[in-house]
Amino acid sequence: MSQTVKEKAKDGCKPENYELCGHFINAFQIIGKKWNGLIISSLCDAQDMRFKDLAHCINACSDRVLVERLKELEGEGIVKRSVSETGIISYGLTKKGNDLKPVFDQVHNWADKWV
Repeated sequence: MSQTVKEKAKDGCKPENYELCGHFINAFQIIGKKWNGLIISSLCDAQDMRFKDLAHCINACSDRVLVERLKELEGEGIVKRSVSETGIISYGLTKKGNDLKPVFDQVHNWADKWV
């Protein structure tokens, strides 16, 4: 049995019970929601981005949906919204969001190899 499976088994997440792994399911509900992965990935590549720059990166997503997703990610503590003294709004990753950078790097590597 691999170390990962042993660790999961200790937490009550045995292969036959993966549907019971709430943390894993919740993570994929956040990351897997349409546009969230692209938003997080775009913010991984930049320190902070203005809305128009994010919208340009994810041009297939409507502004309304992008605003909705940013609010959701902000509510999850992954994205932070900042307003400068001049009133310019920008978005960036929180510490929690920055912890996703290696995950998204691996997803990019996998996609380059297999997709």
